[in-house]
Amino acid sequence: MQGIGAWIRWSLFAVAVIGMVWLFAVVVQRRVDNIRLGVPVPFRRYKPQGRGKGTAGEVLGHRRLLNDIRSGAMHLVYFYGFIVLQFGALDLLWKGLSGGDALPLPYYPLFSWMQEITVALVLAAVCYGGYRRYIERLPRLKRGWKPSIVLWLIGTLMMTIYLSLAFERLAASGGGHLPSAAYAPVSGPISEALATAGIGAGSAAAHVGFELFWWLHLLVLLGFLVYVPQSKHFHLLVAPVNLWFRRNDPPGRLAPLDLEDEDAESFGAGDIRHFTQKQLLDLYACVECGRCTNVCPASNTGKLLSPMHLIVKLRDHLTEKGAAITSRSPWMPAGLWQRGEPEAAHAMGAVIPSSDTAPGDELTRSEEGMRKFATDIGSTMASQKTAWNGQKGRQAEEVALIGDVMTEAELWSCTTCRNCEDQCPVGNEHVDKIIDMRRHLVLMEGKLPADGQRALQNIERQSNPWGLPRAERAEWIDDCERKTGIRVVTMAECLRSGGQPPEVLLWVGSMGAYDNRSRRVLYDLVKLMTRAGLRFVTLGEEERSSGDTARRIGNELLFQQLCRENIDTLRKYAIRHIVTACPHTFNTFKNEYPDFGMPCDIVVEHHTELLKRLVEEGRLMPEYPVVEKVTIHDSCYLGRYNDQYEAPRTLLRAIPGVVVSEMERSRSNGMCCGAGGGLMWMEELEGTRMNYARTAQALEVKPSVISSACPYCLTMMEDGLKSLAKEEEVAARDVAELLAESVFGASGDKLGRGEQE
Repeated sequence: MQGIGAWIRWSLFAVAVIGMVWLFAVVVQRRVDNIRLGVPVPFRRYKPQGRGKGTAGEVLGHRRLLNDIRSGAMHLVYFYGFIVLQFGALDLLWKGLSGGDALPLPYYPLFSWMQEITVALVLAAVCYGGYRRYIERLPRLKRGWKPSIVLWLIGTLMMTIYLSLAFERLAASGGGHLPSAAYAPVSGPISEALATAGIGAGSAAAHVGFELFWWLHLLVLLGFLVYVPQSKHFHLLVAPVNLWFRRNDPPGRLAPLDLEDEDAESFGAGDIRHFTQKQLLDLYACVECGRCTNVCPASNTGKLLSPMHLIVKLRDHLTEKGAAITSRSPWMPAGLWQRGEPEAAHAMGAVIPSSDTAPGDELTRSEEGMRKFATDIGSTMASQKTAWNGQKGRQAEEVALIGDVMTEAELWSCTTCRNCEDQCPVGNEHVDKIIDMRRHLVLMEGKLPADGQRALQNIERQSNPWGLPRAERAEWIDDCERKTGIRVVTMAECLRSGGQPPEVLLWVGSMGAYDNRSRRVLYDLVKLMTRAGLRFVTLGEEERSSGDTARRIGNELLFQQLCRENIDTLRKYAIRHIVTACPHTFNTFKNEYPDFGMPCDIVVEHHTELLKRLVEEGRLMPEYPVVEKVTIHDSCYLGRYNDQYEAPRTLLRAIPGVVVSEMERSRSNGMCCGAGGGLMWMEELEGTRMNYARTAQALEVKPSVISSACPYCLTMMEDGLKSLAKEEEVAARDVAELLAESVFGASGDKLGRGEQE
């Protein structure tokens, strides 16, 4: 009879394992087929150099997950706990199949003790995960039956281990292969409790209990295996692959469009199949942790955009579209008897965005304003939950990517700050997807907000977003000479006079050339470069817009036209070194122009990098005290895009009298001012203005100066100070202005602070 029983157990075990593994393979294959619907990408371009170390740091070291130490530690317990418990699972399964024999492992009692302690740790992590989600109620975490399933599955798995081991101790009746009670810190007391309840050692009830919980453990384990690829937990398999193939070029480099491709039927992404296969791989890597939404400036100020929901909605849409195209259900085991696409296709329904501080509202003053402009993702999370629903009767093929999956309002809320990507533990790249959808709207449908359209038309006609005359682009040169006594020569003038070749080309940009406030920064930079003995020139009227605004808004055609014009000018004058005070121009020249023919040996520097070098070389001497408490607002395009956080801080620390006080959100986690991605030229129509919220964060450290290194950020911070009635108490100043005050004194040669104001 024992032989028959063993044969039956082995047969049922084999059927269960083979069947579930087959279902798992089917689910994975169908999602791989969905990914293959995207535009093929040459994965060989992802060179392996340096990838192993980076991927290991993310996967094994949980580098980004530990940005939130509590949830990071919890996930570490899950991750390494499950690795350790796989050996225990093999041991437990073998005991059931072999009739009670343990695996011949060395130091088996110690192994058993370690297994039980690990189970306890994982159970504690499950309880803490439930606490974070349902009692602490972190806004970034979803609640409901779907997020709860995995907690119940893991909890059940852990309890079946303890109960199987406890009943095994009773059924074995003191068998020699069992470790002593000292090595069974949890299952031992449980078995004693069961014995007290009347289950005798070696009794039939003990054997039945072991069989029951052994089979339950196996079935839950196999059920979990099939569930994983059909849920957010597919990241267990996809995330390491996604991290391996993530970009290793600068994050500020957008993929160029081949606008001369005569076979192209569309540009940008107007359909889920227009994304690349790597972009679709992102969708299945998402763990729905909400870290991206938690830092997104749009989500934090009540806009509809949520980076997490962007990924989740695209993933749902891809799964449903793949099912419709292949006529194969994406769900198992339901797919064994249900063919075709799901009953309801997901799409955006009614959207009720927040409107706490819409344009035109009276400015909120002082402390009341700081409270009102506190960041909160609650309204965005609630709106997304309400709007994203299955709609019966709609076919997946009828659901439009832009309009039904992603609304235009969401796409135009993105500042392209990439804080979402910097926080993502699985390497998802959100911004490129948004830009690709913007490209489709602009290039194929001609749709964009009216103020954005106006800015693009002005750039196209006059090469600046205001539409001011091109002929006035060099007027700042005369104004600079009147206020500083320094005449900046143009490259053309330098060549005509036969002077020495310049060391540096000063790229002024539209803000420096036309905006009065940005000119003051430019003039201080001119004074500092002159004091340091640098030979530099500018292009004057030959300078054009860098095209950053056009590209981020989605007009790739206009960007490429401006890009090629500027590159021709640089080639014409054999420029080898460019300095600019605008991080957006800096990023575009450094990371994107080389794709269009700009010589790679041209050095591109941000003005803070240049000034830091000049101070360290002793060519600039900050000697006059500037008694200010300064907090630093990091430009996204200087920091997250180009990993340059130290240059502004080094300069400020070199100035006598300056005390640097960091905001809670600074450096790589600094919040965007709201001007990136073309939003400098568009109104915010929902929620709180981002620059008001960021200014309120800066004022929490009670500074006398909010310092930045970007003309966009400077404008946004000054506007925020006015909105909070703090402009008389706190100033917004560029790092170069503070350095110039220390180098030249308060009077600043011809350009003193009084004259500036």
